[in-house]
Amino acid sequence: MSTDRIEETKDQKHWVAWFDEVTIADIPKVGGKNASLGEMIRELTSKGVSVPDGFCTTAEAYRHYIRTNKLEEKLRSIFADLDVHNVNNLAKKGKEARNLILRTPLPKELEDLIIERYNELNAKCEQESNSELNDSDLDVAVRSSATAEDLPDASFAGQQETYLNVHGSQQVVQSVLKCFASLFTDRAISYRVLKGFDHFQVALSCGIQRMVRSDLASAGVIFTIDTENGFNNVVLVTGSYGLGEMVVQGIVNPDEFIVFKPTLKSGLKPILEKRLGSKETKMIYSVGGNKLTRNVDVPADERAQFCLNDEEILQLARWACIIEEHYTNVHGKYTPMDIEWAKCGKTGDLFVVQARAETVQSQKKQNVLRSYKLSEKGSVLSKGKSVGDMIGAGHASVINNVHDIGRFKNGDVLITDRTDPDWEPIMKRATAIVTNQGGRTCHAAITARELGIPAVVGCSDATERIATGDEVTVSCAEGDIGRVYSGILSFKIDETPLESLPKTKTKIMMNVGNPSEAMGLSFIPNSGVGLARLEFIIANYIKTHPLALLHFDELESKEDRDEILKLTRGYRNKPQYFVDKLASGIAMIAAAFFPNDVIVRLSDLKTNEYANLLGGFQFEPKEENPMIGWRGASRYYDPKYSDAFALECQAILKVREEMGLVNVIPMIPFCRTPEEGRKVISVMGENGLRKGENGLQVYVMCEIPSNVMLAQEFAQIFDGFSIGSNDLTQLTLGLDRDSGLVAHIFDERNEAVKSMIRSVIKSCKETKSKIGICGEAPSNYPEFAAFLVECGIDSISLNPDSVLKTILHIASLEEKAGVAKQSD
Repeated sequence: MSTDRIEETKDQKHWVAWFDEVTIADIPKVGGKNASLGEMIRELTSKGVSVPDGFCTTAEAYRHYIRTNKLEEKLRSIFADLDVHNVNNLAKKGKEARNLILRTPLPKELEDLIIERYNELNAKCEQESNSELNDSDLDVAVRSSATAEDLPDASFAGQQETYLNVHGSQQVVQSVLKCFASLFTDRAISYRVLKGFDHFQVALSCGIQRMVRSDLASAGVIFTIDTENGFNNVVLVTGSYGLGEMVVQGIVNPDEFIVFKPTLKSGLKPILEKRLGSKETKMIYSVGGNKLTRNVDVPADERAQFCLNDEEILQLARWACIIEEHYTNVHGKYTPMDIEWAKCGKTGDLFVVQARAETVQSQKKQNVLRSYKLSEKGSVLSKGKSVGDMIGAGHASVINNVHDIGRFKNGDVLITDRTDPDWEPIMKRATAIVTNQGGRTCHAAITARELGIPAVVGCSDATERIATGDEVTVSCAEGDIGRVYSGILSFKIDETPLESLPKTKTKIMMNVGNPSEAMGLSFIPNSGVGLARLEFIIANYIKTHPLALLHFDELESKEDRDEILKLTRGYRNKPQYFVDKLASGIAMIAAAFFPNDVIVRLSDLKTNEYANLLGGFQFEPKEENPMIGWRGASRYYDPKYSDAFALECQAILKVREEMGLVNVIPMIPFCRTPEEGRKVISVMGENGLRKGENGLQVYVMCEIPSNVMLAQEFAQIFDGFSIGSNDLTQLTLGLDRDSGLVAHIFDERNEAVKSMIRSVIKSCKETKSKIGICGEAPSNYPEFAAFLVECGIDSISLNPDSVLKTILHIASLEEKAGVAKQSD
């Protein structure tokens, strides 16, 4: 086959082209999908990316079909009184146009050429021993590819049809005709009008591509950018069993895997997070009859397993990085990609079956930080996965069937089971979208991002718990979980232009506890994370006492045993569940702020808090005052808890060594004496965390008066200090900050507390140790921030909502004091 670029002509030899005869420059001739397939086959197969072979009809073939049958005049007549804002009119005109195409057969010469190429592809696959069939006819996918499709500023993805498991030359010909007709689906007509494309300036190319038997395995979608916030250092891989249409259409809640690009490219294995989807249904080949595919239930044991193993996840992520890098070079600017993949169930091989530029997050302006925040809360009607970080409110419109979309009113909140491209005429008029089904890469999620509206997907019960006419507020501004609240709740939107923020000498860091919020928070100007609390990960993600996992067979509570079995399904080694979940939570935060320091405070739950974890009561003593009892460092070397602490060390080691996130700095809380510090350092070393090895630093919390008084001795053991102003105030003033009786005395600005802080900063300057603060005082009191700057503290770590105002305040203070700013 010739690899010369095709030239547009009426000569019928140019009505079809093999994929390896086209490049990305041929979008006007073969559309975005087919041009991209050709580009990858020509340029990336040598780099290990596997793409199934095939051929395509060209735009000239489509125009020849239209010209030969004199269809343009008839179609223009149909669209003469088109009104895309009138759902009934749009449906009527679309049906008339499609029926006209379907009644008009392909010209004989074009049909013969398609059959000839199909037979050649069939023979080629047999010759290469790649045929996966028991007879002589090859199964193919016939995909529509519009000639203006997948442009950087306007994606036609999903507007036309795809036909899978097409078998035999006559089915191929009929599928090509159906693809031509799908250029006039209601959604495609509406999309072109709203995007300003003339119907007759857009042509249709059909890709005929060898099918991958993913109906016997799995398939899905990959994004080389986080789809919720535009964080571009990760690859998001989603997948489910069977043909990939189920993931694309949002019919299933797929598995999700997040991989960190920078260290993946260094040869490491940085799978940051694995989220198990329900995967209740799969699309498989249909045998006999008119239907080419059918949907079947997935057995419960398969649903409980991930559809990909770790090596497959990493392989797909590597390919995604190769594809992204290639297209970035082609376009001369950063080009994140939207990729479809499939796994062959017969050979186990992975394939990329499509790739296009991502057109939502990559188009957003990054110089303005926009944050949404609810001003009030209501009762939660339903919850699922949040799409984006916005809030929307309005009257609910519950629509269960696409044929009823004419009932939808402008500004309503769309509540439905799931959406596909046929729903787009009303989706663009919605304030928010809520679906029972779907994951972060389903149709509803992708469309909501493109439209710039909030969506909550995978709720399972939204259509049951919400009625048409209900006033609802859809919030995606509270992390990974999206919520639908009863009532129209007030909320505020803050916008901050980032280019005008000043630089400061004092490092401004953030306190981050929730891993699912970390990537979004990373866009706030910062110098890293001064406090990542493991308590949030343990309480909200792991939910189980580590000793209950280590001694699972000895658990006395049947309820706790049953709940732990649910949480740890798929884990024969129960303690490994703790390690993996904890490592994942730490890694998500560390990756979001890489390469800046992320200071991870090791577990500092009190005995009463540990007791409330699953299985916890069996392993925890009762203390009169847990606040000053068995917590922090004293647990780590204690034989009653040291095995549990070893799991934390394993998690940190996995993050640093396996994932390459060496910006993680573990920090020891509530270390009462230097001797305790030495014991903890020793125990960490026994568990593979040796200070100084692979650049490992270990910090200590400065929250006990002894930390201040013996600061120079602690400095011989640890690499840095972080002042915990809450505990330091409590222990300096001798009060229980949980007691309402003495709460009025609690004040970090008390001169005794300030004296402690002034003293430890001075000691750290003398020993050249790093010193920061991670308490809330500088967020709450501007004068306290001024005091810290005056003392020469190295860094101030704040709650995210305080960062911007504190940067401005600190910059002003430093300017008055004549302090030199940080360099870029």
